[in-house]
Amino acid sequence: MLKTLKILFIEDDTIEVMKFNRVVSALGLTHQIIESNNGEKALAYLESKKDLPDIILLDLNMPKLNGIEFLTILKNDSLLRYIPIIVLTTSSNFKDVKECYKIGIAGYILKPLKYEDYASKVQKILDYWSCNELISE
Repeated sequence: MLKTLKILFIEDDTIEVMKFNRVVSALGLTHQIIESNNGEKALAYLESKKDLPDIILLDLNMPKLNGIEFLTILKNDSLLRYIPIIVLTTSSNFKDVKECYKIGIAGYILKPLKYEDYASKVQKILDYWSCNELISE
């Protein structure tokens, strides 16, 4: 049986947020989605270290605090470092991919342009993490 996940979705593009929520809804999934439109707000949410997400889906190209800066801060925290982070981005820049894995991400997924391909990737991500053993508080 698949677990219901608490997902912190960090994305500054409103259309991408709507698309993600549409996919989750269309798949009939009941995951709890916590939205944050930048890394600073996401860190503020995580600061209390209570009610932590099971996974984080992170865009790289954001204002204020970009995805790599966010990753660096999170992975230096003794508790938050264990939350799996999946980068969901349009950046296919090898330097970004390498840097993210070096910091300690769980996966790097390129957002496809075609909705059906995007929906397929999101479903695979959520199916995988719904049956994976996760560290909980």
